[in-house]
Amino acid sequence: MDANEKWRLVVNRLEDQFGKKMDMNAILLVIGIRELGQLKESFTKEEKVRLMHIAVCRLFSSSGYYELRGHNYRGWPQWEKVNDLPFGDVFEQETLLRQHIISYFEDEELF
Repeated sequence: MDANEKWRLVVNRLEDQFGKKMDMNAILLVIGIRELGQLKESFTKEEKVRLMHIAVCRLFSSSGYYELRGHNYRGWPQWEKVNDLPFGDVFEQETLLRQHIISYFEDEELF
């Protein structure tokens, strides 16, 4: 199975689970909530942005770009960037992010 097929598998699985169209932001939000380990009725806009940041940090930690430094007083993970991300353009950024999302779902045995 190639990367595009795996990406469609991830998207389809999430769309089936949540019953709505999933874009990159929605997928990052799901990963962020999963990594936070706390589910609420709703999150504020600021919290959603922070959850997507948690997801990006968690995803890129597997390639050595971020390290988990602990948790704040509310239990939210705190990440530190340890290496610069290798993005040349938006297309490269999206491609690398998709690859890391696929790996996350494989590593966590989510599909």
